[in-house]
Amino acid sequence: MRDVALVTAVLFGGMAVLMAIGAPVSISIGLPSAVSLVLVMGLEDGAATSAQRMFNGVNSFALLAIPFFILAGGIMNNGGIATRLINLAKVLVGRTPAPLAQTNVLANMLFGAISGSAIAAAAAVGTTMSPMQARDGYDKAFTAATNVASAPSGMLIPPSNLMIIYAMASGSASVGALFLAGYVPGVLWGVACMLVVAWYARRHPELKVPVRWNLREIGIVFVEALPSLALVVVVIGGIVGGFFTATEGSAVAVVASLVLAFLYRAITVKDLPRILYAAARTSSVVIFLIGVSSIMSFVMSFTRMPQLIAESLFGWTDQKVVVLLVMMLVLLVIGIPLDATPAVLIFTPIFLPIALQYGIDPVHFGIMLTFNLCIAIISPPSAPVLFVGAQVAGVRIEPVIRHLMPFFLALVAVLFLVVFVPQLSLWLPGLLGLL
Repeated sequence: MRDVALVTAVLFGGMAVLMAIGAPVSISIGLPSAVSLVLVMGLEDGAATSAQRMFNGVNSFALLAIPFFILAGGIMNNGGIATRLINLAKVLVGRTPAPLAQTNVLANMLFGAISGSAIAAAAAVGTTMSPMQARDGYDKAFTAATNVASAPSGMLIPPSNLMIIYAMASGSASVGALFLAGYVPGVLWGVACMLVVAWYARRHPELKVPVRWNLREIGIVFVEALPSLALVVVVIGGIVGGFFTATEGSAVAVVASLVLAFLYRAITVKDLPRILYAAARTSSVVIFLIGVSSIMSFVMSFTRMPQLIAESLFGWTDQKVVVLLVMMLVLLVIGIPLDATPAVLIFTPIFLPIALQYGIDPVHFGIMLTFNLCIAIISPPSAPVLFVGAQVAGVRIEPVIRHLMPFFLALVAVLFLVVFVPQLSLWLPGLLGLL
């Protein structure tokens, strides 16, 4: 007879203990999952099933999109694309309040949408923007906070590796629909950051306004940035339009970004081994996480853990709003010490069945999950984007956190909108018939 209480204690207690002593996240997930499976199936069957679930978890053509998009992001990060997108952002924000900070927000949206990585966006854009803002009298801690707060918008605006992982974990949401669903929430994320910057600018009128751009300069900037923007249109348009799959689109992104990088003369053939090695290291971590998380998902399914959690929630309350608030609070708190990828792999099999019972669309839930985890990765004390943003700006974490609080409150307000107004996520994929 299966002892669900024992399995739950071993699974989640083991994960908590291993993470607390500094074990890698993959080991913290995989080892307790395998032990739990041995407890419910016996040593021989449990060990064999664990190995089988790991293999089946990564034996997927769709997962090839992840290493390809990671490689494309690495090429873009080294390929001179960030500088051209920053120049485009300068032109687009014009003479708005605190224009360089607004440029930082918009550049992160543009670059993050191409690279799909919040950390890559914070590093690439912050490295260029932080010295410029320092020269114009911006507080370094505020500069870092702006960069940190706006960097995750690219995880919502496609292509997004997190959405690919969620699509695989959910089994019911298409990558194309998720990509389209992320546009409006991603733009709202950027708008929220811009509003906070405008509020800051009203209290600091001494911040310099840049000189006006003439038409010739604007034309040059647009022409230089156009190939990078066309890359997004081709990749996302091809996936949504059904011309190729997400995996094929990721391969197209690699080839196109490589061609652009060589055309911009930002990288050489000698740089490729370093870029490939970095992409391979990152990809191997993500793929291994997916493999060990497959064991955990099977354990929870085998012991009916999601159903039992859903039944207990139904017994406690039948209010959809309350259940959504509980799920979002758990994701926000647990997502702070946990990286976004394992958080998706852990909580999708737990919360998605509950969401479906309350009539929540799986695409909408995927955007809610992603948005929540995007906030978590900039939340102190262990947010990776926060450390990167502070490092590139050359400041300590503590003053950055103080300036980050208004951004955090604004983004939580947008999270409520995304959670309780489903059409913000579902309107665009519904319009194109992907739901």
